[in-house]
Amino acid sequence: MSALSDESWGPYAVGAGIGLLEIVSMATLKRPLGVSSAFEKLAAGATEVVSPETAKRYREAGGDEAELGWETALVGGVLLGSLASAVLSGAREQPPVWSPRRSTSSGLGRAASAVLGGASMMFGARMAKGCTSGHGISGTMQLAASSWAFTAVMFASGAATALSLFGRKK
Repeated sequence: MSALSDESWGPYAVGAGIGLLEIVSMATLKRPLGVSSAFEKLAAGATEVVSPETAKRYREAGGDEAELGWETALVGGVLLGSLASAVLSGAREQPPVWSPRRSTSSGLGRAASAVLGGASMMFGARMAKGCTSGHGISGTMQLAASSWAFTAVMFASGAATALSLFGRKK
């Protein structure tokens, strides 16, 4: 139980855990891990309520059906797991590495920035027909060349972004 209360976990243990989860998912559900399609399906459901005609055209164009499937459960598990990790570790503060770059705006402003950033990432994930978990975890485990290329670009972009935000370590 002590490992669960650590503020951060080792990358090798986490990687092994995610790998095992992917193997179990493929062996039992015959589905790779991925969460971006859950948001598309939830949006399709909301559209069905607000504008059934728009939802019908969306489905006719090949869009996903509105359903609460295993992807939605995975998103819920990620959220609950994050909450459990924060509660068990007692982590309530933003890590110090973010402080110099953190906006001084209100909590509401930071939340709005986070939502805008998340929405932008989700838009990109749906345009690419997969998210970082879909390509970076599931696709690479299936040896998909497109996923390996995506993952290389993702890590290079992340390194470039970190360098531009934080500079080199002194």
